[in-house]
Amino acid sequence: MSSSPAATPHHHHSPFSSILHSLSQTPYRLRRRLLATWTPDQELNQVRERSGADMKKKLEWYDLVALGVGGMLGAGVFVTTGRAAKFSGPAVCISYLIAGISAFLSSLCYTEFSVEIPVAGGAFSYLRVTFGEFVGYFGGANILLEYVLSNAAVARSFTEYLSTAFGLDDPNSWRITVGGLSKDYNNLDIPAVVLVILLTLCLCHSTKESSMLNLLMTVFHVIFFGFVIVAGFYNGTPTNLVEPKGFAPFGVRGVVDGAAMVYFSYIGYDSVSTMAEEIKYPSKSLPIGIGGSVLIVSALYCLMALSLSSMIPYYMISEGASFSSAFQTKVGWKWAGNVVGAGASLGIVASLLVAMLGQARYLCVIGRARLMPSWLAKVHPSTGTPMNATIILGICTASIALFTDLEIVLEIISIGTLFVFYLVANALIYRRYVSLSANKPLPILLFLLLFTASSIAFSICWRLKRSFWWLMVLFGGLTIAITALFHCKVPCHHRPLKWSVPLMPWPAAASIFLNIFLMSSLKKESFQRFGVWNCIVVVFYLLYGVHSTFQAEEEEMNMEREMTLVMGNDPNSSSQLEKLEA
Repeated sequence: MSSSPAATPHHHHSPFSSILHSLSQTPYRLRRRLLATWTPDQELNQVRERSGADMKKKLEWYDLVALGVGGMLGAGVFVTTGRAAKFSGPAVCISYLIAGISAFLSSLCYTEFSVEIPVAGGAFSYLRVTFGEFVGYFGGANILLEYVLSNAAVARSFTEYLSTAFGLDDPNSWRITVGGLSKDYNNLDIPAVVLVILLTLCLCHSTKESSMLNLLMTVFHVIFFGFVIVAGFYNGTPTNLVEPKGFAPFGVRGVVDGAAMVYFSYIGYDSVSTMAEEIKYPSKSLPIGIGGSVLIVSALYCLMALSLSSMIPYYMISEGASFSSAFQTKVGWKWAGNVVGAGASLGIVASLLVAMLGQARYLCVIGRARLMPSWLAKVHPSTGTPMNATIILGICTASIALFTDLEIVLEIISIGTLFVFYLVANALIYRRYVSLSANKPLPILLFLLLFTASSIAFSICWRLKRSFWWLMVLFGGLTIAITALFHCKVPCHHRPLKWSVPLMPWPAAASIFLNIFLMSSLKKESFQRFGVWNCIVVVFYLLYGVHSTFQAEEEEMNMEREMTLVMGNDPNSSSQLEKLEA
């Protein structure tokens, strides 16, 4: 560019003209950034350095088990069982089992990634190193939305159970009804907001202390679950499990519909993977923490649901505080209803604590990648926590919990969670079987596409009200045949040394199938809301994300050139290098 005086004014751009220039460069920048990947080594070192201070490594395997169990237990049974029973009947325990199997398969995929890439980004980081920047951002934005919405839902259910702990029958007793607002947004939940604010302050202070608090609450909570299970079976009768219309009054389809709804209950386990930067021995602790917590919680969920169904006929189960109302109204144990309300409230606090830990670390790593403002990535040097991300998401969660009714968010939570877990399972197969030096990625992508298509076709046939059993057999057999052919013909090129999923590609393929199958059971409104959210995600990426990451890449390349130049001119000039790095 010319340096003459006449050319000088062109160097001074107004902010508006700079924005227009950036937008005009969108197609070029998309080509550069859309499929841009980071290696695990870059993710572990270069990207992590953008947060300034490191997160402190203080967590052991038992912390992770407690975090996983605590994160799932409070949210699941108490929030979704009553609603799922309307679909599944007494077979709601089978719904939890199906969802648990799907969650366990997904947890295996998460575990392999988290051991190999122990960073706080969870699904976002795994997808970014495999499929590139946009897919990682797309998955990260969806899991972040699910965290915020599920935390808001759980915070509101805390108020319902706390009111039953004090003997109040109306779940809206401690909410303020405001005239002029629409029906699903007019009950202001002040206790939920206060709880979210207190937990946000706790999480800003220290991860280890928060983990110890969760460990104590989780131990108490498991004991409390044991009390509820024993008391439920003691007051129950096998007759309630089969009357009036049998164990599964709405058939297999009803059980699957219930499984899709209760899948929200398992969102807590992936919070464990976001703790990877704060674990002393990741390769040993993560498999125990993630897999162990899913198995423990699945068993407790099934027993809880079965005890509730034996205690009270499914059509009388309350959709709100289902366990408390069962003890109070049906069994006549008013004191037990109060105990359940208190125990459930404590469990919900533990669940919320873990989920808010996870959501802040997701946002922190997305900020590191420059897909969100970089100040969100900062880790506080004294506390070792991502304070900015924790505070911002705490405000968002509190705002939604203040207004929004539980029904609005439950199904959109499930669809987003299932979709992200579907992407992670695809990413694991791709990463295991693609070797760019030995073979092209096209055969693996073709397998993933065909397997997904046959799974969708099977799920659609399942949902059709008329009998298409022969098509279900055809597409079900096709999914198995495709996987068997892939297993026999395509060699595995990448097997992590520290920990790997056994019997690949079958567990990941089963995870893909189950996630698609459960997604197909959700209502049309869930897909509409999911589509609207993802349109917003894509627009944000086009207007901000791609430009921010492109500029960050340019700055790093310029920095590398300057450092190379300094090294070339004077190899001993360490002071100049220190200035550049600063």
